Amino acid sequence: MAQKPSIPKGTRDFSPSEVAKRNFIIQSIREQFEKFGFQPIETPSFENSDTLMGKYGEEGDRLIFKILNSGDFLKKANEEAYNEKDSLKITPSISEKALRYDLTVPFARYVVQHRNEIDFPFKRYQIQPVWRADRPQKGRFREFFQCDADVVGSDSLWQEVEFVQLYDAVFTSLGLNGVTIKINNRKVLSGFAEVIGESDKLIDFTVALDKLDKIGEEGVKKEMQEKGISSEALQKIQRVFDLKGTFSEKIQVLKDILETSEVGKKGIEELEFINTAINDLQLGTASLDLDVTLARGLNYYTGAIFEVSAPAGVAMGSIGGGGRYDDLTGIFGMSGVSGVGISFGLDRIYLVLEELDLFPETVARNVKALFINFGQKESLYCLKAIKQLRNAGIAAELYPEEAKMKKQMNHANKREIPFVVLAGGEEMEAGKFTLKNMKSGEQSSVSIEQLMNELL
Repeated sequence: MAQKPSIPKGTRDFSPSEVAKRNFIIQSIREQFEKFGFQPIETPSFENSDTLMGKYGEEGDRLIFKILNSGDFLKKANEEAYNEKDSLKITPSISEKALRYDLTVPFARYVVQHRNEIDFPFKRYQIQPVWRADRPQKGRFREFFQCDADVVGSDSLWQEVEFVQLYDAVFTSLGLNGVTIKINNRKVLSGFAEVIGESDKLIDFTVALDKLDKIGEEGVKKEMQEKGISSEALQKIQRVFDLKGTFSEKIQVLKDILETSEVGKKGIEELEFINTAINDLQLGTASLDLDVTLARGLNYYTGAIFEVSAPAGVAMGSIGGGGRYDDLTGIFGMSGVSGVGISFGLDRIYLVLEELDLFPETVARNVKALFINFGQKESLYCLKAIKQLRNAGIAAELYPEEAKMKKQMNHANKREIPFVVLAGGEEMEAGKFTLKNMKSGEQSSVSIEQLMNELL
C-alpha cells in the first residue's frame, strides 16, 4: 500500500477559500503601499550564501535553509571538515546558495547592486515568501510571506510619520480596528544605558527590558543583575518600570530620567516630533503608544522602532514591526545610506481576522453563477451567455456534465455559488433564462441583459 503523502513541518497547503482570504489581505496592503507612493520590486527566492550568512547573527545563520550544490556536491567538499564530520566547516564547500531568510538583506543587496539605476530617496515595497528553519508553532511557520515597505536615501522624520499613517490605513482598510502602533527609539535605550553607567552592556540591558511584559519587573531586574548591572544602577531608572500615562506624560518622565544624556535627549526629540505630527494629522482607527521597553532588531535599528499589536482580547504576538536603520547597505560596502522600513505579518493578520470574523462574506466567492447542464444544445446556448457575462467582468461557469439536477444544485451549494441559471427548451425558444437565488430560493425569467444586471 502506498504511503500517505505529507508536507514538511512548518509548511501549509491552502484551500481555495484560504487563498482568497490571503489575497484579500495582500491586495489591501498592496493598494495602500501604492497610494503612499511605494514601488514594487521582486528578488530571487534564493541568494548566494555569502549574501545572507553573517547578516542575522549566529542564531539567524542557523535558521537559514542551505541549498546543496547541484551534481556531485561532495566532490568539492572540504576534505578535512568531511573527515572530522564538522558540519559548520563543510557547509560553505557543498552549499553556495540559500533560501532567503527575510526581504531586508536581499533589498539591501538590490540597492547596492542597482545604485546607478535608482533615484533616491527610493520607496519600495515587496510581497514575497521567505523561509526559516525555525520551530513551528502558532503564528510561526518555516515558509511564510513578508509584506515590507522601505524608504532608503532619506533621514527625514516625515518618513516615520508616513509609516505610522500607513499602518493605520492598512488596518483600517481591513476592518481591523483598535490596533496599537507601539513606538520607541534606539537612542532612548542608549540613553538609559548611559545614565546608569553601563553603555557597554546596552544589548544585555535592552534584551532584558524587552521582557518586562512577560517576566515582570523583578524578573527583568534579576536578569540584568545576572549580566553585571548593579541594583544601584537600576535604581537610577526605576521610573522606567512604572512608566504609564499618555504619550506626552511618558515623554515628560523620560526628559527627567535622561536629562544628562545627549543621545537620550535626541531620541526624545525624535519621538516628540512624530507624536506631534500624528496628533495634528490624526489616525483613523489605530492608536500610537510610546513603549520604552520595545527593543526589537536592536542589532541594526538606530532610531525609531515600531511594533504593532492586535486589538485587546486577541492572544497574538506582534502583527507588524520595523524601524530606522542608518547603514543597512554598509554590509555590502555602500555606507551612509539611511533608511526606515516596516513589515506586515500576513499569517498573523490572517489569524486575527479569522478569530474576529472580519473577512467579508464575498471574499471567498469567485463564481457568481453556475449554469445547469441539460444537454449539448442547451450547453452551447448557455456558453454563449457565459461568454457575454465574462466579457462584462462577471465570473460564471457551466457544470461540465449532464448530471442529475440534484447533483448540480448540490455542487452550487457546496461551493457557495449565490445564483444558478437554468436554460431548457422553453427558455431557449423564448430567448430567456431562469435565474434562481440560492439563498432565498426565488426564481425569475430574465433576458441576457436582465441577467447581467441582476448579477452585477
